[in-house]
Amino acid sequence: MPRGNLNDLLAFLAVGRERSFTKAAAKLGVSQSALSHTMRELEARLGVRLLSRTTRSVAPTEAGERLLHTLGPRLDEIDAELSALSELRDKPAGTIRISATEYAVDTILWPKLTKFLHLYPDIKVEMFIDNGLTDIVAQRYDAGVRAGEQVAKGMIAVRIGPDMRMAVVGAPSYFKNRSEPKRPQDLIGLNCINLRLTTHGGLYAWEFEKGAQELKVRVEGQLVFNGTFQMLNAALAGFGLAYVPEDLVQTHLAKGRLKRVLEDWCPPYAGYHLYYPSRRQSSAAFALLVDALRHRG
Repeated sequence: MPRGNLNDLLAFLAVGRERSFTKAAAKLGVSQSALSHTMRELEARLGVRLLSRTTRSVAPTEAGERLLHTLGPRLDEIDAELSALSELRDKPAGTIRISATEYAVDTILWPKLTKFLHLYPDIKVEMFIDNGLTDIVAQRYDAGVRAGEQVAKGMIAVRIGPDMRMAVVGAPSYFKNRSEPKRPQDLIGLNCINLRLTTHGGLYAWEFEKGAQELKVRVEGQLVFNGTFQMLNAALAGFGLAYVPEDLVQTHLAKGRLKRVLEDWCPPYAGYHLYYPSRRQSSAAFALLVDALRHRG
């Protein structure tokens, strides 16, 4: 139905219910003359008289009464549904899909979401464990989580965690008959535990920095995992060196279960960020989630 026709019917409904052009015009926010013109055009288009007018009153004709009784409830239903949609838009509800590494989920997302989800029971969150730097737009995620320098250009990024450091660690038993590496190049030939990037299929190159020097070393070893915690467990069991987040190993270092090397080659870097494609109008649920995850340290 053309928009103009719907407006004409709404105008007729107001006149028929109010039994007055004056009251109907005030309700619709139009002039009485404009409303009278609209009614004449509607009657001419339908080829039937809908309103009986006198100098003192206006009343629906038989055809007008029929239209009023059939049209009114339907338009009321439409208005109610539109109001319900408006309430749903403003109500924090819906499903949010997030791609993140296992470590980010366990250390950043989950601790904050446990409080958030209790406050908003109508919000659902799907978390997908992914170490492969997935394209969140192509895979239709609402947001992703990455370290600051890994966020693609053009994305909106919100810091959700503090600065981080990586650590190269191994069990004391692994170093028993081996020399400790003093430079990243010394990792060549050592048994290192690799991380496979699921999406790209390749092995992650260990990244180092000291002063103006930046190095990426492609290590080799007996084991390859696609999860950080599995790499840690292998290192604890003495199967080689692992390159993992510092926070993950601090307790093990303090208790002597692991030994750290190349610490001066592992400076702090920007911590985890939640990122998403644009600032287009998002749901109330997503806006609340972003605010709940925002780092305030």
